[in-house]
Amino acid sequence: MKKIAEQDVKEASKTSPAEDPIRPTAATAAPAPTWTFLSNHTHVLVALAAEPDLTLRDLAQRVGITERGVIRIVEELEQAGVLSREREGRRNRYRLNLDVALRHPLERHCRIGELISLILRRVP
Repeated sequence: MKKIAEQDVKEASKTSPAEDPIRPTAATAAPAPTWTFLSNHTHVLVALAAEPDLTLRDLAQRVGITERGVIRIVEELEQAGVLSREREGRRNRYRLNLDVALRHPLERHCRIGELISLILRRVP
């Protein structure tokens, strides 16, 4: 029985879809780094740009922070005019304002939309 399960796992790994940076699988997930180049605010924006109807719980799992942390970040992004949410039934759908400039003086010449599109671009 164990032998069959191992073969199934090996076969599944051969046919698994290409790596998805937004939704890593167990096979592609690396050990958690101690730091990243982008902030959690950016991670939230990237995840919502890819899937605007994520729940806060799913968003927290994708980013790797607590739900409370995601709530705080979403509130800050809303206050800054970067993000808005619409209620659709029992769920929220998030919209990004891609024309907002990045906040730090070194990056102020760039727009959020430019950063998001650069990160989400798939290289063939």
